[in-house]
Amino acid sequence: MSHSVAQPASREKELRKFLLLALGSVGVVYGDIGTSPLYAFREALRPVAADGVTRFEVIGLISLMIWTLTIIVTLKYVLFLLRADNQGEGGTLSLLALLMKTANGHAARLFFMGIAGAALFIGDAMITPALSVLSAVEGLKLVTPALSEYVVPISVIILVVLFAVQSKGTAAVSNFFGPITLIWFLVMAAAGIDHIRDDFGILSAFNPYYAVYFLFHAGFVGIVVLGAVFLTVTGAEALYADLGHFGRKPIQWAWICLVFPALTLNYLGQGALVLKHPETMSDPFFLMFPEWALLPVVILATAATIIASQAVITGAFSLTRQAIHLGFLPRMAIFHTSETQTGQIYLPNVNTLLLFGVMALVFMFGSSESLATAYGISVTGAMVVTTLLAFEFVRLHWRWPLYAACLVLLPLLALEIVFLGANLLKVHDGGYVPILIAVTFVVLMWTWKRGTKLLHDKTRHTDIPLLSFVKSIERKSEHAPVSVPGTAVFLTSDPESTPAALLHNIKHNHVLHAQNFILTIRTAGVPIVPKDERVTASSISERFSLLEMHFGFMETQNVSQALGLFRKTGLKFDIMSTSFYLGRRKLVPDAQSGMPHWQDRLFIALANAAIDPSDYFRLPTNRVVELGSHVII
Repeated sequence: MSHSVAQPASREKELRKFLLLALGSVGVVYGDIGTSPLYAFREALRPVAADGVTRFEVIGLISLMIWTLTIIVTLKYVLFLLRADNQGEGGTLSLLALLMKTANGHAARLFFMGIAGAALFIGDAMITPALSVLSAVEGLKLVTPALSEYVVPISVIILVVLFAVQSKGTAAVSNFFGPITLIWFLVMAAAGIDHIRDDFGILSAFNPYYAVYFLFHAGFVGIVVLGAVFLTVTGAEALYADLGHFGRKPIQWAWICLVFPALTLNYLGQGALVLKHPETMSDPFFLMFPEWALLPVVILATAATIIASQAVITGAFSLTRQAIHLGFLPRMAIFHTSETQTGQIYLPNVNTLLLFGVMALVFMFGSSESLATAYGISVTGAMVVTTLLAFEFVRLHWRWPLYAACLVLLPLLALEIVFLGANLLKVHDGGYVPILIAVTFVVLMWTWKRGTKLLHDKTRHTDIPLLSFVKSIERKSEHAPVSVPGTAVFLTSDPESTPAALLHNIKHNHVLHAQNFILTIRTAGVPIVPKDERVTASSISERFSLLEMHFGFMETQNVSQALGLFRKTGLKFDIMSTSFYLGRRKLVPDAQSGMPHWQDRLFIALANAAIDPSDYFRLPTNRVVELGSHVII
């Protein structure tokens, strides 16, 4: 009897958890795509509006939008890509980390594709807050034209406050994300249903014939329109990137049961409104609402765009942490803003960079209409990269034959390349902005990866093999260093070579601790490493042990905390009598380094900007000793 009562209670608990995750995904995952109706249809109408819009063109545009959502988001992301995960984590770099393990001869190609996708996502994280907030605040113009000149100042204030509160964390605010965005989607759906009655003929947009016919008969204008139509799927990459936060099923159910129907109904309503009242094409979204509801809708839209902005900012933080742990960027300060949610982090350097980038975009473009032209390139570019990586994934990890991978993914890739081409036509109108942002970040990540490899190769020539060094130092002789009590931990990236800090300590201080640990910290190609696999230890001699710590690329590398796990391996030490030795290198540029002079300088600047290793690895500050050396690179 008790068992039968417990089972429904357990099911009810699971269902509640599932619904909460689905609700959370509505706010975080779909915040960006949920604000697209504010500007997507308006921008798609613009190229065909010069000679007046025909009934067929309106139905064709809405059909294009509905089928773009269906093919790109529903089929590619929701039903297919969410299954291509790296131990539950999604996103470009998660996929790249998985593929690099089995990269047979084309690691360089995969690397550049991966960092290009990551760089384009950073560009998206700059443009989304600027475009979304501007498009929402512009609704004030319809409340009263007198507020037109205040759109940019109000947008700037909202954005500055948004970035200022990042250091406080999203833990408390995130509880409101789901409910507010849920209301937003329900309001959009209701407005759409209300206006579909204006012209039931809009329902023929469900027939893909109208979309195809429009493209074939619109000529060059049709290609231009495609660039605007693609605005309907902005934010689709967040679906994949946030897979680890919510899980596949909650994200899928939120899309199928709420988000997709609400977006479809709203676009149909906007189309029906324009069919009945062509004069509303200047701003069909806000003109769907009666005058008394306009101000509340503008406020709700602003809240929804702030949530959408928060989602991409959080995504940029997560992506940067992954890039650091995978060795694509120098170490930066990472702060956790929640005791329970590991994904809620704050990177002050990235936050400052995004703030300045977003402010520059707002002042450069001044309106959502101008900024929309710059938007599509970063999104389409990132999608093309994801599809190419997914092609490798299904062949290597799902063991699909080549013909099956081509059959499923080549049509998608062809469609996305067409969209990318349509967006590239807008390069001179502002599309160069995301390209410049992406190129900048690709150069930074390539330089850091290349520089660290050159530095590693250069220092290896002068390295002393660790085993040889230990044998020589353990010999009893009159020149042997003085043995002192306590434990010394020497951090190194190469466990086969003697750490420079150990050599400098003996050379200058002439002492050797009773217990010496050579510690290497490794980042695994998985998001999270189980605690029982976190540490390994092996003895080299009576006084020397080789230690390794393994962290996932989504984890904080807290050495102090992980050291306690070594006690289970039989190692005994007192943290209060332990000293941590770090080697600090001063890099000097060399004309013969193998990199151009400008790249040398850039690498050194990046290295100097990196956070202190003792802070990054969470070492006890009063127990760290740094010993420096000059390295020519």
